[in-house]
Amino acid sequence: MHIALILITWNEIEGCKHDVPLIDRDRFDEIFCIDGGSTDGTVEYLESQGIKVYRQSAKGLNQACKDGCDHCTSDAFVFFHPKGSIPVEDTYRFRDYFEKGYRFVVASRMMKGAHNEEDDKLLKPRKWFVLGLGLVAKVLFKKEGNTVWDTLHGFRGMTVEAFKSCDISDMSPSIDIEMVCRSYKLKISRIEFPTTELPRLSGESHFKAWATGKKLIKYVFYEIKRGKAS
Repeated sequence: MHIALILITWNEIEGCKHDVPLIDRDRFDEIFCIDGGSTDGTVEYLESQGIKVYRQSAKGLNQACKDGCDHCTSDAFVFFHPKGSIPVEDTYRFRDYFEKGYRFVVASRMMKGAHNEEDDKLLKPRKWFVLGLGLVAKVLFKKEGNTVWDTLHGFRGMTVEAFKSCDISDMSPSIDIEMVCRSYKLKISRIEFPTTELPRLSGESHFKAWATGKKLIKYVFYEIKRGKAS
C-alpha cells in the first residue's frame, strides 16, 4: 500500500524546523505540504528541505485537506501539522492500521495510554469539549464499528477513496469532526491509537476556542439535516 505524508502548515517555521529533520522519509511513498499562506519562512524552509509545497486553492482548513487529497497519488495519506507538539515517530504507526484494512485512522489524545496537554491541569475545558463532541457524534451518527473519541485532532489518516466518498463540506474548520461523522454514516472502518500531545513550540492556535466551538456545533446541526449518506 502506498502512503503519503501530507504536512498542513500556516506560519509554522519553528515547528517545521523541529519536526521535519526527524521524519524518516523512507517510511512514506510521497511527502508534500499544503500551505495556507505562510509569511514566516515556512514555505522557503520546506522547499530547502526538498519538500514540495502547494499553496492551498482557497481559504480554510477544510480546503487545505481537500487540496491534500487532490494532490495525493498514493492509496492513503496521513495529515500531520508540524508544530513540534506530537512525536514524529507516531506518523509511522498509520501504515500498519491501513494494511490491516482500516480506512480511517486517528491518533488520539483522549484514550487510555494517550496524553493531552491539559491532562496535568485540574480544569480541562478543551479536552471535555472534545469528548463531549465525540459523544454527540456517536449518539447521532454511529451505527457500527469503533468509536472515535478524539474528534478534533488533525493528526489522522484516511484512504483516498474513503476521503473522497465523505464529500467534505466547505464549513471550515469542520474537517476533523466531519471526517468522524461521515465515517459513521458511510460505515467506513475506523480505529484510534494513543499519542502524546505537548504544548506547541511557538505561536498560538489559529482556532480560538469559543468561535471555533460555535462553528463546530453549527456543523453538527448541518450534518443532521444532511440526511443519509449515499
